[in-house]
Amino acid sequence: MGIGGFMQACLSAKSLKRDFRKVVHKKKTLLVSIIALATYPLAFYSSMRFAGVAIGTVVSISTAPFFSALLECLFSRNQTITKRWMMSFAIGVIGITLLLASESSANSLFDHDMKHWGVLLGLLAGLTYAIYSWGVKTMIDHGIESQTAMGSVFGIGGVLLLPTLFITGDNLFASSTNTTVMLYMALIPMGLGYVAFGFGLRFVTASGASILTLFEPVIAAALAVAIVGEEISFIGWVGITLTLVCLFLQSKS
Repeated sequence: MGIGGFMQACLSAKSLKRDFRKVVHKKKTLLVSIIALATYPLAFYSSMRFAGVAIGTVVSISTAPFFSALLECLFSRNQTITKRWMMSFAIGVIGITLLLASESSANSLFDHDMKHWGVLLGLLAGLTYAIYSWGVKTMIDHGIESQTAMGSVFGIGGVLLLPTLFITGDNLFASSTNTTVMLYMALIPMGLGYVAFGFGLRFVTASGASILTLFEPVIAAALAVAIVGEEISFIGWVGITLTLVCLFLQSKS
């Protein structure tokens, strides 16, 4: 994410110069968003390490829409949580839980106390994801271009994350495969992916965007089946179906 953030800043260099005064005017929102962005990946990946991929992912991804909606209710005047939103949120959480539960091993390899820490870090990841999504959306709503908002938050936040490469990134250049995967992650999901995310925030709320990201594990599962040849159990397919229902309800909001 550090390299992806640097890419975001480079892509938005011109718009950052043009909207510099507007960005400075929202410096408090910018600062909070930067801190949240720098915290999110550390909390997210630590959550998966302590609690396992399934639990860490479910807690992190599923709580982000709730925290986003809470922030919008507290700080934005134009957001109300509707019955349709609550229904789609609940269906989406159940769907993601079933999908990831079908992929997890029946034998737990994680200590009970470590799982507690993993869940807490997952909650922190969901909260920080919601904060920087809400922050970027707030900046956009105050006349700052989406590219500028994303570039300022991800650019500075990415720079804060770069030092972690010296601690955790010792194997990134150990082989050509590792380097290729690292470059792909930086340029496509973290680079172009978040450009699209910022563009989407121009038209939907932060809580709506957070719910739409529930589709991410579904895409991952589909790629695993199509490319790697993995098999998904019946429960997993039920989870995918419920997630698609969640997205359909959101599209009708």
